[in-house]
Amino acid sequence: MLRQGGVHPVLARIYASRGLTDPRELSSELAALCPPSGLKHIDAAAVFLADAIGSGKKMTIVADYDCDGATACATAVRGLAAMGARVDYIVPDRVVHGYGLTPDIVELTAREKAPDIIITVDNGIASIDGVEAAKRRGIDVVVTDHHLPGDSLPDARVIVNPNQPECGFPSKHLAGVGVVFYVLLALRAELRRRGVFDAQTQPKLDNLLDLVALGTVADVVRLDANNRILVAQGIKRMRAGRMHAGVAALFRVAGREARGASPFDLGFAVGPRLNAAGRLEDMSLGIECLLTDDEGRAWAIAQQLNDINLKRREIEAEMQDTALLHLDDFQPADSSTISVFDDGWHQGVIGIVASRLKEKFFRPTITFAPGADGWIKGSGRSIPGFHLRDALDLVSKRVPGLIDKFGGHAMAAGLTIRADSFKLFADAFEAVGRAWLTEAQLERVIETDGPLEDAYYTTQFIELMDGQVWGQGFAPPIFCDEFRVVSQRILKDRHLKLLLERNGRRYDAIWFGHTDAMGERARVAFRLDANEYNGVTKVQLLVEHAEPA
Repeated sequence: MLRQGGVHPVLARIYASRGLTDPRELSSELAALCPPSGLKHIDAAAVFLADAIGSGKKMTIVADYDCDGATACATAVRGLAAMGARVDYIVPDRVVHGYGLTPDIVELTAREKAPDIIITVDNGIASIDGVEAAKRRGIDVVVTDHHLPGDSLPDARVIVNPNQPECGFPSKHLAGVGVVFYVLLALRAELRRRGVFDAQTQPKLDNLLDLVALGTVADVVRLDANNRILVAQGIKRMRAGRMHAGVAALFRVAGREARGASPFDLGFAVGPRLNAAGRLEDMSLGIECLLTDDEGRAWAIAQQLNDINLKRREIEAEMQDTALLHLDDFQPADSSTISVFDDGWHQGVIGIVASRLKEKFFRPTITFAPGADGWIKGSGRSIPGFHLRDALDLVSKRVPGLIDKFGGHAMAAGLTIRADSFKLFADAFEAVGRAWLTEAQLERVIETDGPLEDAYYTTQFIELMDGQVWGQGFAPPIFCDEFRVVSQRILKDRHLKLLLERNGRRYDAIWFGHTDAMGERARVAFRLDANEYNGVTKVQLLVEHAEPA
């Protein structure tokens, strides 16, 4: 059906294996987005915010300190201001305030900003105490979030979250920035109905799509059809040079070309530089980068963010070395999970270390760093088939009082426990892991798209693939075939540089971070890459895995 719809034969095969059946699902046009009306309470949010703008009420955005939170905050501030709102923002400090709309943040917001309305972005669904604290002060709260709710919801004025009970929105995978973008679409429609704008005079919200794309990719949410449209549209703007000054500056400081922007750039070059501010310092620096229209200011902040990211890398490398010392006698075969604590670790970096350890050992992993007054904070990353937030929920029910606070998704979650309960927690978490995970799930599996026909080892085919949006839940193609290893050498002490041959054709290949020699015939799982050297572009294979053939 896809081929009949005009899709390239190889792409048709790749899409079909990812569950696509209808060429219409490949549309990247904004008209194909799920309509906002499907989000529960979004119309109530639009009416409430339109009334507030009409009566000149002060709004403060309470953001989260990661890339999704920063882009959601910048999207909300820019979008609301364009619609005439009096709007400001505040962002918690990871170490001082913790996550979400806490009573502490409400107090700080009331003192510094004196708002009539607090709007949460990328947080708030679990902030029951924070919403109560705001209400006691006469402040209305609008929660916009995408995280999974707990057993009860905060008593906010309005909650917009595709994952709240009885919300029938087809895309449950919107990032925080995606949710707030939808709220802005609904608000603009409400203001049109009221005659504040017409189709000609209304603010252009599509100019926020570079921010929406960045937050969506960096938060590693599933790129379902709806998210792929948001990301494709944002990337299209970046490639055309129509992006905010801060996004352009982050591309430049990362040494990436916005002209050829890809989800990979957003996830591994631009996103981490923005994230670094929230990890080590104050995310308001990252948000200011996204809010300024002054190119000189944006460039100055981007350089600061780059420096912070270099510092983050150093801290991370040290922490990773320490983690591996802690796990010196760790036997993956005997364990289903990993819990590690070190009293010298930095709270802002434990999530990345958990991610690296999970990659290395392929086990759900939680790393802990010291918090205040005998508490420790954990950040976890999971493997497919093990729902991390649900696992923490089960631990909290089995051992009441063990976990003070927790929240998150299937693949990432955070929690707080007492330092002296670490061993108790590690044992309880391991018990859930043993009950839930089979041996097969604990084996790393590389899924491939099988062999690639000789005719498509070309830069033209790579260009065609690079034009699509790949990412979490819609994996970029990995092909697999047998090759003769013509030659191999170690590059920079860290990588294996190869010349591979198949059907009389030879291909350059590289296996990053791998130095063990290969035999003369190998079965290779690889991605295609266009490698430019001295002005000549050639096809190169990026090896994901190889084994003797």
